[in-house]
Amino acid sequence: MTRMSDEDSLLTAFRRGKRKVVRFSQEELVTTSYLNHGQQFPLVMQPNTDKIDLQAWAGDNGAYIEGALGQHGAILFRGFNLESVAEFERFIRAVSGNVLEYNERSSPRSQISGQIYTSTDYPADKQIFLHNEQSYNLLFPMKILFYCVKAPREGGATPIADTRKVFGRISDEVRESFLRRKYMYVRNFGDGFGLNWQEAFQTSSKSTVEEYCYSNQIEYEWRTGNRLRTKQVREVAARHPKTGEWVWFNHLTFFHFSTLDQQIREEMRRAFAEEDLPNNTYYGDGQRIEEEVMTHLREVYQKEKMRFDWQEGDILMLDNMLAAHGREAYTGDRSVAVGMAEAWSWDRV
Repeated sequence: MTRMSDEDSLLTAFRRGKRKVVRFSQEELVTTSYLNHGQQFPLVMQPNTDKIDLQAWAGDNGAYIEGALGQHGAILFRGFNLESVAEFERFIRAVSGNVLEYNERSSPRSQISGQIYTSTDYPADKQIFLHNEQSYNLLFPMKILFYCVKAPREGGATPIADTRKVFGRISDEVRESFLRRKYMYVRNFGDGFGLNWQEAFQTSSKSTVEEYCYSNQIEYEWRTGNRLRTKQVREVAARHPKTGEWVWFNHLTFFHFSTLDQQIREEMRRAFAEEDLPNNTYYGDGQRIEEEVMTHLREVYQKEKMRFDWQEGDILMLDNMLAAHGREAYTGDRSVAVGMAEAWSWDRV
């Protein structure tokens, strides 16, 4: 016997003059697969019909999506015909509730609408190293999502890395040293490079900045010329609160001076003394991190990096603790929107 199609069953019910609710499981509506054979990162979800409403489906299958995200760390939604940033924001609300504001900023982003921003506004010929969004904040997003509005002509991928595997690949000596000593993130605002403190903290009030720093375990120092220096000591790793697995969750490598593009690094050397660099990291006690240690950490990330080419309409959903992300250099126009959800705190991990 031939199975009746979805459309036929609906048409039959209409002709009989009856309302009929036709329900299908997520397995019937959405197919799961992988981009690379043998590599289950990211999980790819694609529709079996062009009539599926992604937001409605996601709202009905939140537990299924959450379970898949916890297992894989990253989900690529492809082929769902998402046509606007507004639809992207509705999807985030369907799967995660409220969309978060971008606070204690470290990267330049432009607000598109609501709480949806451009991905980092950074020169197209430069790459952005792998990192976990706002891991230096005491309050961070558990989820970060990207939406490809326009794919670049070449390059421009958003590479990702499984932080469980990053944690396991780091040498025991290096890992144990950082677990014991933690790391320190030092920022200098107001010298013409990077964000000024008004943009980073979204205020022009020094007292508001001071209150924020006090509440978020950040040392601060006002300097001449309306400049600001901050220092914050943070953990390098944690057990994921939902899966119980150890993850390498920090901005230690990303913000270290040696990770910068060589050209930018040389410009910084000419412009600043080490203590005045816009961003840098140290051991938690303020001691310099050895060059060979930083080289090792960068190599670990590179070995775990996975990349794919964007297709317009793609949504990449990451568990921010399970997956680090970055950006390749690119040519041509590129437009990728980003939204964050599910506020979490270091006190809860």
